[in-house]
Amino acid sequence: MAFSLDTHWVWDFWLADDGKRFHLYYLRAPKSLGDPELRHRNARIGHATSADLRTWTDHGEVIGPGHQGSFDETATWTGSVVRGDDGLWRMFYTGASFLAPDANANVEAIGMAVSEDLHSWKKRDGFVLRAAPGLYEKLGDTAWPEEAWRDPWVFRDETGDGWHMLITARGTGATLTSGGVIGHAWSPDLEKWTVRPPLGRRSERFAHLEVLQITELNGEKVMLFCGSSSADDHDETAEASGVWAVRVGDAMGDVRVDDAQLIAPAPLYAGRMVRDRAGVPVLLAFIGAPGSAHELDGITDPIACESLEVLHPATGAALPDRHADGVIPIARRNARLKPSSEP
Repeated sequence: MAFSLDTHWVWDFWLADDGKRFHLYYLRAPKSLGDPELRHRNARIGHATSADLRTWTDHGEVIGPGHQGSFDETATWTGSVVRGDDGLWRMFYTGASFLAPDANANVEAIGMAVSEDLHSWKKRDGFVLRAAPGLYEKLGDTAWPEEAWRDPWVFRDETGDGWHMLITARGTGATLTSGGVIGHAWSPDLEKWTVRPPLGRRSERFAHLEVLQITELNGEKVMLFCGSSSADDHDETAEASGVWAVRVGDAMGDVRVDDAQLIAPAPLYAGRMVRDRAGVPVLLAFIGAPGSAHELDGITDPIACESLEVLHPATGAALPDRHADGVIPIARRNARLKPSSEP
């Protein structure tokens, strides 16, 4: 296993590359809690480094919850790291505030921390980005138990027009089995952010789209996300879970998430694509997807994905055995990403 801890569960993660070392930021919670479901309320952000994405040195916790009454008073969840034009590294992360000890209801918001060296982080006081009412579902709009506004993925606009943030969110009119949207915010400088309408249509297949990322797969720009699709008698990936990919055209605002194809099935989850030191794109994911009934088992070694093809896993398929080099092989079929549906 590329990265795991004896004393803590490890799950969602994101990476930064300073040119010499890969920096892994990951969610961790002590196994002494007993029940892995309790990890969400006890999540902290940890940090590890590696020269090759395989052998990691753990540096422990770097960001934890804030004071009582703060947006991150319960736990700190998934985020991303970018370096601004001023040379400062910024981590945008999720803060969770559970409303009662014995209830699932929680409100999610996005905070920022800054660092000069990727090791020591200081929270940016006063920075909180929340879901905008009217554009996104708020807690209490439906029976959904959370105000979904998490997993910020920040990247520079290709034309030089500031920065974009993709966010796990739910649209207005969502149901318990549908309604996931690509939340969107924009900034000219990484400091001031404006919440914008969702990118693309509200999903009829996914209740939420987790750990979003825009990257390239098979030479095309795609969006990766994780989740479980709702049932559909005409779709062989119905009720499948894992890492999904969907094409992203030049008009980023019209992403058709319901055209997504499964590229890595559960128990793999929270997949992140990164280029190794040879410039080869590889996928990392944690093992133990929600609902897979598979024990949380840390983060995989890099999975080569230059020619990763669409997967349609059989129900209950087991995690493949490792190769001698530690890479988890992915079974492939002769189907690539389907073109987006016509309007």
